[in-house]
Amino acid sequence: MITIHHLGVSQSERIVWLMEELGLPYKLKWYDRKANLLAPDELLALHPTAMAPVIEDGDRVLTESAVIVEYICHRHAGGRFTVGPAQPNYYDYLYWMHFNNSTMGLRFTKSALAAGATGPVADTMKRLVKRREEQYYGYMNHRLGESPYLAGREFTCADIMSMFRLTTATLFGARRIDDLQNIVDYVKRIVARPAYGKAMSIAGPKAVAPKA
Repeated sequence: MITIHHLGVSQSERIVWLMEELGLPYKLKWYDRKANLLAPDELLALHPTAMAPVIEDGDRVLTESAVIVEYICHRHAGGRFTVGPAQPNYYDYLYWMHFNNSTMGLRFTKSALAAGATGPVADTMKRLVKRREEQYYGYMNHRLGESPYLAGREFTCADIMSMFRLTTATLFGARRIDDLQNIVDYVKRIVARPAYGKAMSIAGPKAVAPKA
């Protein structure tokens, strides 16, 4: 059985969501953040590059969301929610699967700049981050005006990879989506999925660690 090492209010919520979508059994091990909001030492000790999410599957310990969702779908679910190279929407799937990391990188940069960086270089970086952020979100909003899901007409792992940034990540400074109607409608479609609702009740930003 897969063990999900879940850090409260983190990207590991998407792995719980995936398991609920697939109907696969899993064990959830919860970790609370330290007072400084960083991950506790017990989670960091799981893997040389450990940060949420982390899963264990037998003797394998995996990190990185995109790796984990593809691994689970191919290893345990016959490729469900994935798109293969021979399929016509493979390009879209591959693009949106990795889109998340680009925008998450902008969020971290924006947070660092907001912490008090000043001077010409900081001013240039702030303008660059703002421009890139608007380009990224504008492109996603355009895409979702063409297609109900990011990779096409069917729900895929690309959607699982993207929702955190549109919802939970706004608590940490990610761009809000209120002015992007196609994205707002998309989020509503995803939120209506029973597996998403169950996963958020278990591991979402308002969930709390289960009592021992």
